[in-house]
Amino acid sequence: MAVDPWRATDAEIAALVEARHHDPFALLGPHSCASGTVMRAFVPHAEAVSVLGQSGTWIADLTRRHDAGFFEGLLPVPVTDPYRLEASNAAGRWLIDDPYRLPPLLGEVDDYLLVEGTHCTLYQRLGAHPMRHHGIDGVHFAVWAPHADRVSVVGDFNDWDGRRHPMRRRVTSGLWEIFVPGPSPGCAYKFEVLAQDGRLLPLKADPMGQQAEVRPSTASRVAPPSRHHWRDAAWMAGRGSGDRRRLPMSIYEVHLGSWRRNEDGGFPSYDELAAQLVPYAAGMGFTHIELMPVSEHPLDASWGYQPIGLFAPTSRFGDADGFRRFVDAAHQAGLGIIIDWVPAHFPVDVHGLAQFDGTALYEHADPRRGFHPDWNTAIYDFGRREVANVLAANALYWLDEFHVDALRVDAVASMLYLDYSRKHGEWLPNAEGGNQNHEAVRFLQTMNTLVYGRFPGAITIAEESTAWPGVSQPVHAGGLGFGFKWNMGWMNDTLQYMAKDPAHRRWHHDKMTFGLLYAFSENFVLPLSHDEVVHGKGTILGRMPGDEWQRFANLRAYYGFMWGHPGKKLLFMGQEFAQQREWNHDTSIDWHLREMSLHAGVQRLVRDLNHLYCNRPALHRLDCEPAGFRWIVADDSEQSVLAWLRLSDDGAPPVAVVCNFTPVPREGYRIGLPHAGRWREILNTDAEIYGGAGIGNRGMAFAEPQPQHGFDASAQITVPPLATVYMTYESDGQSA
Repeated sequence: MAVDPWRATDAEIAALVEARHHDPFALLGPHSCASGTVMRAFVPHAEAVSVLGQSGTWIADLTRRHDAGFFEGLLPVPVTDPYRLEASNAAGRWLIDDPYRLPPLLGEVDDYLLVEGTHCTLYQRLGAHPMRHHGIDGVHFAVWAPHADRVSVVGDFNDWDGRRHPMRRRVTSGLWEIFVPGPSPGCAYKFEVLAQDGRLLPLKADPMGQQAEVRPSTASRVAPPSRHHWRDAAWMAGRGSGDRRRLPMSIYEVHLGSWRRNEDGGFPSYDELAAQLVPYAAGMGFTHIELMPVSEHPLDASWGYQPIGLFAPTSRFGDADGFRRFVDAAHQAGLGIIIDWVPAHFPVDVHGLAQFDGTALYEHADPRRGFHPDWNTAIYDFGRREVANVLAANALYWLDEFHVDALRVDAVASMLYLDYSRKHGEWLPNAEGGNQNHEAVRFLQTMNTLVYGRFPGAITIAEESTAWPGVSQPVHAGGLGFGFKWNMGWMNDTLQYMAKDPAHRRWHHDKMTFGLLYAFSENFVLPLSHDEVVHGKGTILGRMPGDEWQRFANLRAYYGFMWGHPGKKLLFMGQEFAQQREWNHDTSIDWHLREMSLHAGVQRLVRDLNHLYCNRPALHRLDCEPAGFRWIVADDSEQSVLAWLRLSDDGAPPVAVVCNFTPVPREGYRIGLPHAGRWREILNTDAEIYGGAGIGNRGMAFAEPQPQHGFDASAQITVPPLATVYMTYESDGQSA
């Protein structure tokens, strides 16, 4: 018997119901044929399916061709108006808006820009976006999986059945998309991927999903359109004015999950953090809050540095609009927001990016370049244009959607060097036989160029621990294009020095002076970060030698040294009041310590240091320029004394910084100064209000026209034991 030519073959139907069909839009929905219009639908659990016109009038019944729920029929009239399917079984009837009648939402421009690697607003096109399409409310889903044989979106709305919504493939780009009528914001979903070799992969979370389930659940959620109305217009307009290198930057580094826990041990919400953290940091005089990664991550113990949802603010603290409100509150309080950003590597959890379409898609295929032995993570294939595009678009996403002010880029050294933490024979050289990752360099340069070009006033900061040249130099000058770089050498040297018994410090004096040999080779941030208070390192206070009084005095002297040193400042939470216990991400920092006088004194000192740093141009304007620094005393290793001058270029009075790193007071200590006259003591870490003994200069010192240390004048001062003092010149006896 002849088979009607418009009918689907048994093989096609079997491929569809077995979820093997690679082009469902060619089979399902309405299709013109010589006999008219053929309609096909896959509706599991239905016993009958009819086609209804826009007004609900009956058009035709479809024939059930397969017991799994495949229906087909030739319509008596062409379908020119929107139609609906009416399905029924013994339990009742339900209406279906057919996704396979709807045209695509992605276009040739999306294909072209992704393949070229220049789609800067990729996050607006891929992922899950609620919308109204051809008069129907639903969600547009799109994902990149070029080597997949079939991709379906599955979720709460289709019983997690990969046969229900197989997606349309865009051949030129490897993008898959479908508009699904019905789902609403908040519904959970993943992608079901069939590899080319026939393997059904573990369900994948959306690489560009903008909301996720709370761990340990791993699905993505459809994020609602933002309803937040920004109130930071003045901040955003002013952010682009001025040279960031010449503005104060004192950063409070925070892990949101352990800054302060709720009474029941649970996480605070973004709104609660806005109400508590923001005024606290502002009151302490910090200029910025730096957040350890807020991208979604499956494991609390990773602190966020193994993210899976790069485009989703972690659901631990609320939704995306909650995070927007947090940033907005910070801006209204005069605080910038820096987020840690992790483009170096990603975890290999089966629901994540690893082997996303059955191949090494996001990661480099060769494990000598694609696997990180230290962290058991995958390394992005920076040479693949689409991968670099996703990462660059992610950087722009946080600046665009959430108004963040800066990205601190994690583990840059691991990106730059092909042999990073690898033994001989475990790494793959570049084309010239060297260890430089040219693809990663190009990616970082491109990312930085985009950030600075598209978002005036935004900055990037590199956590880079080597001597790679030009990290914070412009791309056009051959640099990587970052605005700043963490000064890891300064941190290591100075903490090693401070850990020494004061009697032995004279033999290690160079640890405190060596940093000035390269202090202006990059735009540096001086970091006392979370990495210095974990893994058995104790705390900053815990590094200090001596009895209790000496440990606190050492800490105060060190903070005075740091805030007086060229470079922007960063301090991890809890260290501002001398946390005694090593940081634990599972519990709050020890706020009760502020009730103890020595801890309260350190907190008061950090607050005063911040205010001095911000209000005294000499302490910040030339942080990154050699003209802002001049040694007074660099070679007094016998007495462990250091003294230098901080200078501005705007006529502001200079500030002399003098440190004594022994428990012996230095009375009558003569230092050279640029001007004769009165020098006011504006900070003394040994002051009683900070927990010190109150030894000092009674607020003043007078410089005589007696040359010393290469200056035309000099003064005899008292430098308290284990202390740092700041003195500023007062013109004509008036306070400056």
